[in-house]
Amino acid sequence: MRAGSDPKSKWMLLWQILLGMAILGVWQGLANARKLDPFFFSRPGDIGGRILQWLRTGSIWPHLLTTVEEAALAFAIGASTGVVLGFGLARSPRLGALLDPYVRLLNALPRVVLAPIFLLWFGLGIWSKVALGVTVVFFIVFFNTHQGVRDVDPVVVNNARMLGASEWQLTRHVLIPSALTWVFSSLNISIGFAMIAVVVGEYLGAARGVGYLISQAEGTFDTTGVFAGMAVLSAVVLLVGWGVGRLERWLLRWKA
Repeated sequence: MRAGSDPKSKWMLLWQILLGMAILGVWQGLANARKLDPFFFSRPGDIGGRILQWLRTGSIWPHLLTTVEEAALAFAIGASTGVVLGFGLARSPRLGALLDPYVRLLNALPRVVLAPIFLLWFGLGIWSKVALGVTVVFFIVFFNTHQGVRDVDPVVVNNARMLGASEWQLTRHVLIPSALTWVFSSLNISIGFAMIAVVVGEYLGAARGVGYLISQAEGTFDTTGVFAGMAVLSAVVLLVGWGVGRLERWLLRWKA
């Protein structure tokens, strides 16, 4: 039986949906009873109505496509470079030890401080947001890949070498499969962070994007618009995360 057809997973999905509906129901009830000020906490019904309005008029699509494009580029560039460098430095212990303090120093730089610098360097276009997203995604994937390769059982590596495996065969059949769990774990985490980073960049300075939409709504004290923008972003992250999870299960189908 495939994972997608597991009855337990279907029941868990049902309970997750029911929990979400219960939270929204309590939120709506408290707002209707004036226990939550609508000026600060918009009603779920109003938020859903705003999203439907955006979808009906099509006004959300240019902003959403811009944000998704920026996040996709940041994710692709950051993840690919993180995997390659993480794998390379894990297989070169001396070079890894040499560069270790510099990598950690760069990782310690606050991303919010980098955002204005990237705006100065790359302007208000998409590349300032992509650069900010890359700085977040890269380190998440790099450290997980590096640790995943280093955690491969040395007995398995030595046995493969004793059987005459070349470096390429060792990498393909031992190191990559063993590190895939770590890599996919970092990818699932970095999807949300890529989206957060590009939205922060749009919030600080952009002419289009969901972050720009949220900033405009906040500037006019439109709480419903702010919550609606966050809801749209959350839905996109969940959808992409589901896709990565399906890809992970397919690639790791050989594991128990």
